[in-house]
Amino acid sequence: MADPFPLYRRLREDGPVRRVVIAGGLDAWLVTRYEDALAALSDPRLSSDVRDASDPRLIAQLPEFERESMLSTMLRADPPDHTRLRRLVSKAFTARRVAELEPRIQEITDRLLDAVVPAGRADLVADFALPLPVTVICELLGVPVEDRHDFQRWTDAMLLRGQELPDPAVVDEAWRRMRAYVTALMEAKRAHPEDDLLSALISAHDEEQRLSHDELVAMTFLLLVAGYVTTVNLIGGGIAALLAHPDQLALLRDRPELLPDAIEEFLRYDGPVSPGIARFAREDVEIAGVAVPRGATVVIASAIADRDPARFPEPDRLDITRRDNGHLAFGHGIHYCLGAPLARLEGRIAIGTVLRRLPDLALAVPPAELPWRPGGLRGPARLPVAFTPGGRAD
Repeated sequence: MADPFPLYRRLREDGPVRRVVIAGGLDAWLVTRYEDALAALSDPRLSSDVRDASDPRLIAQLPEFERESMLSTMLRADPPDHTRLRRLVSKAFTARRVAELEPRIQEITDRLLDAVVPAGRADLVADFALPLPVTVICELLGVPVEDRHDFQRWTDAMLLRGQELPDPAVVDEAWRRMRAYVTALMEAKRAHPEDDLLSALISAHDEEQRLSHDELVAMTFLLLVAGYVTTVNLIGGGIAALLAHPDQLALLRDRPELLPDAIEEFLRYDGPVSPGIARFAREDVEIAGVAVPRGATVVIASAIADRDPARFPEPDRLDITRRDNGHLAFGHGIHYCLGAPLARLEGRIAIGTVLRRLPDLALAVPPAELPWRPGGLRGPARLPVAFTPGGRAD
């Protein structure tokens, strides 16, 4: 978990498409090279719907409430349902709408750092990288921020997938509680609608009938969880990468105008989704000369492809001046991450403000002791740091 990249390199060098065994003992085909991964992400023969998989264990091992919720989301939908669902929320994540959030994101960032700068020590995940995107997505959706501790706890139980499958009863209970919470939240918004995204989605269900009830629950859940989990890892992982590369940290402090390029490099170098994204073959398909049978699970390994030397010179080197950084961390094609503009903005504000306000920033533990989250969502679980104590933001 701490450094999967030597293994990723061996997998890529073994061949562009190879058989692997994933969690639960399931067979899959791993796509490891950039050119093939880019093509696969937009190949309509590779479905996002797990019901297109031939192995019944894929659905059977999902907790009951996960099957009910996630199979109705745009994450697991193909056109035309995907097109309809994505259109309903896309206006909330346009570049212009996201830019309007910048002052509020900066305000939240400064408030969180105000609480830690006098101490000279912090866990930049628990104290900063986690509450920042949670607060932002809660305000965007219209979710009470005071509820965040509950749904964070449930989300952790639902998403922690390592080499061993978790206790199904524990996971199912978390899904049940999350679904009950989302349903109650929707009823409250229905009774007292406000100027927020969740109220708009409820209107699309009640008045315009563009969303079924299951789709409304699933959409709310997806936006709530996906709206913060990967951004936590982008912020925490980006800061961890800088602390592991003092030359790049010093360069970014000296040249803060490089911050947008640095965010793209963090996403490429050690992005928040690892090793990649699952798809399911609708028909027999050939990928890089390898025959993949209908119904097969295909793991498009964006994290491995993003270190492909055929696409990125010196791919194992963190280089915040890197240009032409067409990484696949946000995906590609119709499922390209809807929240990418918001994640980029939060990453820029968060990391840029940390560098300005926390002088002499350094890890408070040896790098080898830094814990990483298990499963397919990659990032530091904790990020203990020390710095010169300071005052509040101006």
